[in-house]
Amino acid sequence: MKNILLGFLSSIAFLYATETFAPIEQIEVNGTVKDMTLHKNELLVATDNGMVQVYDYEKKQFTKTITLPKVKDFTGDTVPPRVFSVDKIAQRYLLLSDSGQGGYVNLWIHENNESKKLIKAEDKIAAIKARFLSKEHILLGLLSNEAVLYDISKKKELFRVQLSESKFSDFALNEDKTQAVFACESGVLNVVDTQTGKILKVLQGQNVDNVYKVDFKQGIVSAAGQDRRGTLYFLTNGKGTYIHGDFLIYATALSPLALRVAFAMDEENNISVYDVNSKSKIAILKGQKSTLNTILFKDENTLFSASDDDTVMMWKLN
Repeated sequence: MKNILLGFLSSIAFLYATETFAPIEQIEVNGTVKDMTLHKNELLVATDNGMVQVYDYEKKQFTKTITLPKVKDFTGDTVPPRVFSVDKIAQRYLLLSDSGQGGYVNLWIHENNESKKLIKAEDKIAAIKARFLSKEHILLGLLSNEAVLYDISKKKELFRVQLSESKFSDFALNEDKTQAVFACESGVLNVVDTQTGKILKVLQGQNVDNVYKVDFKQGIVSAAGQDRRGTLYFLTNGKGTYIHGDFLIYATALSPLALRVAFAMDEENNISVYDVNSKSKIAILKGQKSTLNTILFKDENTLFSASDDDTVMMWKLN
């Protein structure tokens, strides 16, 4: 009986054994990475050097570069704008960049090798993140923690909703882009209907300080917190749980099936990957050079990550 029990415990330990992985590829880009998105076999990388670079990770080569015009900073110097946010739908690219004027942004559509400005600094919009909902509609997250639905053809806002008085941090869309979860410095998360701006659910109680990043897959939300908590919320019942880290948690991502979650859990900039159901650590990804800011799952076993430097890393869990 004792041998059977020991065998069972050994099998459980093996099942949840933590493996260590090194990156399978390091992709050098032209500037410090500010944002990344995945589109089929393409990785879009936005940098602080006024560029978006498109990398085909199957062919292992860059296929496109979008360069924005330089701007004047507060000292009067002409510099490349920081590109805070990037997205793509069909052959239309969306870029959100620094204008150099008082924290206000420029919002660009790049199509047919031409970049056109939708929102300019004079419009006085302090947005942090932008994503396509459709080819004609964009969701914006403003520093003031307002959610904005913007119509491209009409060049107007369809709604602007104040979610709270706390400073905005991040938002993430669900798979069909009908809902978005917004994070802010209070630790409270708001799930919003992207067509109306209505707050559908408030998620709270797990993070007690600023949430830096969120992800949203299969009705599950993950949140990376300043309070060293890697949080998981389940929308079916609104309940949550968290995994305690050793350092400020700057980034998170859920796998497409939400079976796995990744957090930047320590000051060595390692990525810890957990089983969502058991919260058991199944992998540590080592090799990141500086503070993590973005993690993306391509599938259940393939990830991309970026830090405050010019290197994007690709990882395989098996």
